[in-house]
Amino acid sequence: MTLTDLADRIRAALVGKSFDGSLKFDCGDDGVIVLADGDASTDDRDTDCTIRITQDNLTKLLSGNLNPMTGVMMGKLKVSGDMGVAMGLGKLLG
Repeated sequence: MTLTDLADRIRAALVGKSFDGSLKFDCGDDGVIVLADGDASTDDRDTDCTIRITQDNLTKLLSGNLNPMTGVMMGKLKVSGDMGVAMGLGKLLG
């Protein structure tokens, strides 16, 4: 699954929901997915919160096969910036 495919899945999950702030999934050389203004795109920009994660682990996170807290504790994802935005993501996609 490509980052564009993942962005499309996130965009579908955002329909009818509100998300305050902006968040970036930074997958290193694979690219980024930015959630902002009720949309998900692969265009990089500054955000309130950044989650550094591999594309494989992002796929697991979005499919429910990787618990966010476990991921942080195991070093599979690193959160920087506004933690409140990151916490809101769980309610949004969960």
